[in-house]
Amino acid sequence: MTRKFFVGGNWKMNGNKESYKEIFAFLNENLSSDVEDVVVGVPSIYLDYVKNNLPKNIALAAQNCYKVEKGAFTGEISPDMIKDIGATWVILGHSERRNVFGESDELVAEKIGHSLEKGLHVIACIGELLSERESGKTNEVVFRQMNAMKNHIKDWSKVVIAYEPVWAIGTGKTATPAQAQEVHQDLRKWISENISKDVAENVRIIYGGSVTGSNCRELAKEKDIDGFLVGGASLKKEFVQIVNARV
Repeated sequence: MTRKFFVGGNWKMNGNKESYKEIFAFLNENLSSDVEDVVVGVPSIYLDYVKNNLPKNIALAAQNCYKVEKGAFTGEISPDMIKDIGATWVILGHSERRNVFGESDELVAEKIGHSLEKGLHVIACIGELLSERESGKTNEVVFRQMNAMKNHIKDWSKVVIAYEPVWAIGTGKTATPAQAQEVHQDLRKWISENISKDVAENVRIIYGGSVTGSNCRELAKEKDIDGFLVGGASLKKEFVQIVNARV
């Protein structure tokens, strides 16, 4: 079967209304009508503004949310709030949430489960540190992260897995197509053995880590790479090239 190509843009803590106008402009002018799923994750304070100005064929994601419906959790947002302003996706488990803000595998899994229960689609991020890659623990780490979330996910059709080797995020270093494909293939095998063959065949596993307009087409040729989660490049015109990598 052919899985739909998926590209997510993660704007992280960047930009403002003025700079976002430039992004809206180049997306409106240059995005191919043949692209499949495109989602952008924006700072929560700008979700409503972006929703009202984004091209209609691009979906909107929050960059994070909490694991409960409401309460005394200053600074957090809930899936219900995200849905209320018209966003349909949330990015969870990003390496910066795990390694800068100290989110555990279990917390990430609980947030994924609650978001799905509330009707959001989830980009679930996994990936290893450079020290873990160098010590041969890549699979051990990503399988552990997957294992934590598997019992919290009932409907895998609403989940996209983003494999992001931490050593390649924002560093200019990119896993080679062969390196990325190897991990994606191993992940799909793990899913087949630990969840189901059907989920393994259908779930989209996308790659993130210094993806650019110049390397996206080679990465997109790999059998088990179903798209990208893009950081810095999603703020630039080259994002269009990445979105169009298979067009």
